[in-house]
Amino acid sequence: MRNRLVAALGVALPGLLLLAPAARAELSSEELAKLAQNPVGNLVSVPFQNNTNFDFGPLEKDQNVLNIQPVYPIHLNPDWNVITRTILPLLWQPALAPGAGSTFGLSDIQFSAFLSPANPGGFIWGVGGIAQLPTHTDDRLGNDRWGLGPTAVILRMSRGSPWVYGALINNLWSVNDSNSSPPINQMLLQPFLNYNFPGGTYLTTAPIITANWQADSGDTWTVPLGGGVGHIFHVGKLPVNSQIAAYYNVETPEYGADWQLRVQVQFMFPK
Repeated sequence: MRNRLVAALGVALPGLLLLAPAARAELSSEELAKLAQNPVGNLVSVPFQNNTNFDFGPLEKDQNVLNIQPVYPIHLNPDWNVITRTILPLLWQPALAPGAGSTFGLSDIQFSAFLSPANPGGFIWGVGGIAQLPTHTDDRLGNDRWGLGPTAVILRMSRGSPWVYGALINNLWSVNDSNSSPPINQMLLQPFLNYNFPGGTYLTTAPIITANWQADSGDTWTVPLGGGVGHIFHVGKLPVNSQIAAYYNVETPEYGADWQLRVQVQFMFPK
């Protein structure tokens, strides 16, 4: 999977470097770090987030999910922006039964759009919708149903303060029938807390808490605890946000992973 991640970066990086002159060199590394931590910031970016889930499934194998997450803001008028975020998950699914093989391919794409004030005050917020598309390349990698639901984010980010904190939440429901896949009714809650040092280094925690409301009561929740460190560096004029973090699942379904290693590289194009 590491080779696949390197290959994906190798394909994307040359094109991203062509856009590097658009990056605003006058922003400090600390300002760029805070901008990267704002889910509804006026920032074009392409994050590559690799999540390795350890001891996943009945055979306790390792699962890997590479999320390619392009973010593109749309300027509606001087007062409002729409921030779009697409998640394209490349999933390495280990064998789930003795004698079964592993599977690799595209899972279900998610698309979110947030309406957000262009000039927010002390609190920054966005509200909108999220859609899940049944784009999986193998039946073992996704759900055949379409999903729709609301999404929202709120955060606090003040000039002169090293802290950035807030939360993102959404809930998806299936909107069509399927004989081969179960109904979708799943919540995602991601609180985040960052402390920024001068020079673009920061401490972070951003656990992804999920609840599958269709599952049995003992298998509903996944609740991770942990954190990591990030740093802003430059490739030429192109700012890059790098991050590594680890999370232990204090609550997980019967065959859920015990813990997760998250590595992210985010190419940034501030306006």
